[in-house]
Amino acid sequence: MNNKAFLILHGGIYFAFALILFFLPTQVWPMYGVEINDKYAYFLSQHTSIFLGGLGAVSLFFRNIKDVEAVKQILKALLFTNLLGIIITSYAGITGIFVGFGWSDPAFFTVLTVLSYLQLKKCKSQIL
Repeated sequence: MNNKAFLILHGGIYFAFALILFFLPTQVWPMYGVEINDKYAYFLSQHTSIFLGGLGAVSLFFRNIKDVEAVKQILKALLFTNLLGIIITSYAGITGIFVGFGWSDPAFFTVLTVLSYLQLKKCKSQIL
């Protein structure tokens, strides 16, 4: 896939999760084994949406970048972010914080990491 399509897909996924965790935290988090039992936990879910929405915005706003070095750097940043997602969500699964559907998160971040890596590899091997 070309860089523009990849960044639109990546940004769309992050925006979707930002909206879901902002508007539906009490419906979503219990599927992961996490309780939203007070206004502080509810807010923390909404607060997380800042970063998810920000990653979505970065991906979408950079979709038309033609400078090869800039594209490589944004792809490296997204790769790193998704790797962190694997580490943190795997930790949540291993320690029992995430149960049930929670194991989908490490799988989700693994898919995004692989896609980011493949896109970076493709970008390094061709001229935009």
